[in-house]
Amino acid sequence: MAVKGSRECVSLFTGGDIAMPDHGTDETSRTIVITGATRGLGRALAEGFVALGHTVAGCGRSDRAIAELRQALGEPHDFAVLDVTSDEAVKEWAEGLINSFGAPDLLLNNAAVINRSATLWELSAAEFDQIIDINIKGTANVLRWFVPAMVARRRGVIVNFSSEWGRTTSPEVAPYCATKWAIEGLTRALAQELPRGLAAIPLNPGIINTDMLRTSFGVAASRFPDPRQWAEKAVPFLLRLGPKDNGKPLDVT
Repeated sequence: MAVKGSRECVSLFTGGDIAMPDHGTDETSRTIVITGATRGLGRALAEGFVALGHTVAGCGRSDRAIAELRQALGEPHDFAVLDVTSDEAVKEWAEGLINSFGAPDLLLNNAAVINRSATLWELSAAEFDQIIDINIKGTANVLRWFVPAMVARRRGVIVNFSSEWGRTTSPEVAPYCATKWAIEGLTRALAQELPRGLAAIPLNPGIINTDMLRTSFGVAASRFPDPRQWAEKAVPFLLRLGPKDNGKPLDVT
């Protein structure tokens, strides 16, 4: 789906049939970094922000999906194959983006995985470690290499994606719950460390019909909005966030 220059997609995210602003001439254009940008919520957000004239940089684990995203969204947007569990790889990626685009206005830590549905004692150490490494350590790696540039500029919003299961619990998803509860605590502590002008927010996106939800809900996941429907609300919601929201656990509304 080619989004850049698409009047249909602009209409979807603005509520009207208007012309897309030329990138680089719109003073309200922002630089937005999204992890896990190739599918689900990340892909829907990337398309939504691009449709509104913002510059998006993102990452994902699949070479094929990143190549498709590059072709679909085009320049000046930047998408890279990245394993967020590698601190060195994240450092190289962040430094390259900061050199090219400057510190991000909006940093979205969306990349996450969920365990297969099983009781905690049925999951192997390797399965447990993967959830911890991507959902917690991956988020920390991204923060480590982007936040200093945002602090130096004294402006920017950091959103770490939590979950309803970061505030409640459910059987057979204990490792995932553990990681999202950790994201809540990590983000609220980070918010206390940031200087005035920045914000860190743990965000519950709500229940969306994604591949991840289907692993737990099965066919019942179809009762919930798909990522593009969700993004119609989420994109403007995220763009409204600012220093006033620092440290607040929020839900997409």
